[in-house]
Amino acid sequence: MNICILIITGILGSTITHYVSEHLRFGAVKASALLSLIVGLFFYTFPNVLNGYLTEHLPIVFVGTSFIGMVSAKTLKSYTLLAIAGALFTGIYITKSHVFDGYGGALGALAFIALVTTMGFAFMVSNSAKIKSKIGLVWVKVFGSGE
Repeated sequence: MNICILIITGILGSTITHYVSEHLRFGAVKASALLSLIVGLFFYTFPNVLNGYLTEHLPIVFVGTSFIGMVSAKTLKSYTLLAIAGALFTGIYITKSHVFDGYGGALGALAFIALVTTMGFAFMVSNSAKIKSKIGLVWVKVFGSGE
């Protein structure tokens, strides 16, 4: 159940930050900072609302996914892709073990990895026919036509 709540938080963190940034015209930095401050202060003020695991990790996941939500609307227009990137971030965060311990900028690095992976996958899916035809051309040039 904790993992489901973290994934939902990741999805909300990225999409709400993007909405506040683009549609309410706060700008990326102000939207991320404001929402992260609200979430952080809530769990600082009310640490016993949820169990200890969620109280510790929900603000971290929200802040990390708010970095994803800072992406420009010109770069990423789909809220679905933002939600996927937020869920991917949460999955990486949960399973990362101690890889990023002591590394400054770990949340930003994880957000970058999740966002670029999501954008790359979306590009591959939307251009799969073109990619297959190019691979076919390369195959023919390298290995011949197979006759």
